[in-house]
Amino acid sequence: MAKRDYYEILGVSKGASETEIKKAYRQMAIKYHPDKNPGDKESEEKFKEAAEAYEVLSNPEKKQRYDQFGHAGMGNQGGFGGGGGMNMDDIFSNFGDIFESAFGGGGFGGFGGSRGGGRRVVKGSNLRIKVKLTLEEIANGVKKKIKVNKLVQADGVSFKSCASCGGRGVRMQVTNTILGQMQTQTTCGACGGSGQIVDRKPGDADNQGMVRKEEVIEIDIPGGVEDGMQLQVNGKGNAGPFGGIPGDLIVAIEEIEHEELKREGQHLLYDLYISFPEAVLGTNVEVPTVDAKAKIKIEPGTQPGKVLRLKGKGLPSVNNYSRGDLLVNINVWVPKELNREEKEMMDKLATSGNFSPKPGKKEPSFFDRMRNIFE
Repeated sequence: MAKRDYYEILGVSKGASETEIKKAYRQMAIKYHPDKNPGDKESEEKFKEAAEAYEVLSNPEKKQRYDQFGHAGMGNQGGFGGGGGMNMDDIFSNFGDIFESAFGGGGFGGFGGSRGGGRRVVKGSNLRIKVKLTLEEIANGVKKKIKVNKLVQADGVSFKSCASCGGRGVRMQVTNTILGQMQTQTTCGACGGSGQIVDRKPGDADNQGMVRKEEVIEIDIPGGVEDGMQLQVNGKGNAGPFGGIPGDLIVAIEEIEHEELKREGQHLLYDLYISFPEAVLGTNVEVPTVDAKAKIKIEPGTQPGKVLRLKGKGLPSVNNYSRGDLLVNINVWVPKELNREEKEMMDKLATSGNFSPKPGKKEPSFFDRMRNIFE
């Protein structure tokens, strides 16, 4: 099923400010909060859907990518409720502060503390990789299997409750002031707010019970991506310490230059060289495309610099709404050396009126032709 527009989900316009987006999400989150709607699967899905929309629109980089490319520009993020790497704990971990003022400031579980008080789930760090793609792979989309060296929880690791905070993840401090006692809550420095510390671990694990391990990850890259574009795969980064949620995998796209075709956005450009006789008499030739060869007809009297357009032979947009064209620029090859017979033939042609420029007739300039093509 197609995903709904993120702006539509939160009920805001595309030009909404960061404050307006946060306010709209807060209202949605409070309305569909699972503690307020126990056992209501529809409310839970709407709660996740709103969190997915806010996770993208509250991040300037992701918002810009979404505005430009739509859902396809989000890569394999998948969303919190659509099989991605995040779940309800992820939402409370990332956005729990949004609920606190509405639910009494008691942490994530404003309706009775069902989310574990102030204890927070620790998220693992993100990983970044670069993937090189050919023009053929960009044109059709591709699945790539890549090896990633990442942090995972070591076998045999066990945890125990943090003695410093009693497993709550926070420490309460009471201060006497002239206005009376003031209570403040701070994240526990001993456990980083997780409420747990390592009890037992194997010798090759670090202080958080983590080891490095190689993993093969399959990435589904949509057609039409561009050099420098970044895709995000949720939950495929480093594992979260103390059983927390994993980070994300950021995939940077690098385009391998094609031997014959040049890219201009969704369009592809190709320089075709034909001989002088072929330009005069016309001919049929084959030109390369990203998939195979295409036959084109060169009309008699074709002028150098003429551009032929092959509709739909370019690249798709990353959101698959349209496809570019293949633009074939005609070049006439002029030999630098001629034998005697060829020179005599050229001398004869030079005296013919058909081989002299016609007065008053002006061919469009290269820049005029390019402007007409891309307008």
